[in-house]
This record gives sequence, structure tokens and C-alpha cells, in this order.
Amino acid sequence: INSYMPFLDILPSTINLVGAEIELVSMESREYLLNQALKEIDDKYDFIFIDCPPSLGLLTLNALTSADSVLIPVQCEYFALEGLGQLLNTINIVKKNLNESLGIEGVLLTMFDTRLRLSHQVVEEVKKYFGAKVFNTIIHRNVRLSEAPSHSKPVILYDASSVGAQNYISLASELLQRNNLEPKRMRD
Repeated sequence: INSYMPFLDILPSTINLVGAEIELVSMESREYLLNQALKEIDDKYDFIFIDCPPSLGLLTLNALTSADSVLIPVQCEYFALEGLGQLLNTINIVKKNLNESLGIEGVLLTMFDTRLRLSHQVVEEVKKYFGAKVFNTIIHRNVRLSEAPSHSKPVILYDASSVGAQNYISLASELLQRNNLEPKRMRD
């Protein structure tokens, strides 16, 4: 779907996706279905982001099998570190058995609250483990980030001057730099 934003297309999930896990179970080469579909459009985009559910089922497995790399968001909260180990294990299994080129694009710290000691501790632990893989950009807790979806807008259009919008603009710049790209509009 072409969005009203230039250079951005979106393919949202629908209620029809609810039964997809069950339908995939009996399909042959089920881990590669998304990969096959994306090959048809891969050359049209600099980036294709696949937002996965926190569960590690067949839909997420399809995404990992299709991906070049994984951007791992980590909430600056205690339980986020608990699930991180399981995700890394899954990434390693996929890399070994289904997609040997799968890498970690980076780790994005989110929901950071400067007032909370726990937020700072999570940042410290994640940086200790992942080192240079941790993005310099940190997504701070921000009311505008919470409000934007209820207005059917990305935060950058809802309030471009908000901390949340500025954080995501910084992340986009960092992603482009890491991949030695410049914004498409600058190339056209």
C-alpha cells in the first residue's frame, strides 16, 4: 500500500493473519514462504522492515528466514533482558539451519526513562554484552509516542519536534550511515 508519505509503502497485517500460524504448520517449505514473496519486490526498496510479534512462532521464523539482519528492540525494563536470551538462541538456530547470512543489525534501546536507575542498568548490561551493535540512538519514553497511533499518524507527522520523533529521526540516520546509504530522495 502506498502511504501518503513519499518513499514509504506499508503492508499492514489484517485479521486474516490470525490463522496463518495454523495454516503454515502443514505447508511444505513453510519457513521460506515470506522469503519467496519478498524476492519479487526486493529490488524496489532500500529497506524492508518486518515487524514481528514477540512470540517466536512460524510467522517470526518466516521473517528471520527472509531477513538480512535483525534489529532488536530492547525495552529498558527488567523482563526485556529475560526474553533477549531466547531471541538470540532462535537467531542462532535460524542462522545455522535456514539463513546462514542472518546477522544482527543492531540493538535498539527503547522506553528509556532517564529518571529510573533500572533504565540505566539495562543500558549498561546491553552495551556490555553487545558492544558496538548497540545503536547510539536511544528511544526515550515520550507521551507523543503513545499518542500518535491514536491519531493514525507516525510520531514524525504527529509532532515532529517531540523527543520521540527526534529519536526516530536519529535512528533512521544511524541506520543509513551503518549501511552506507543516503536517503533515496537525495539520490533521485
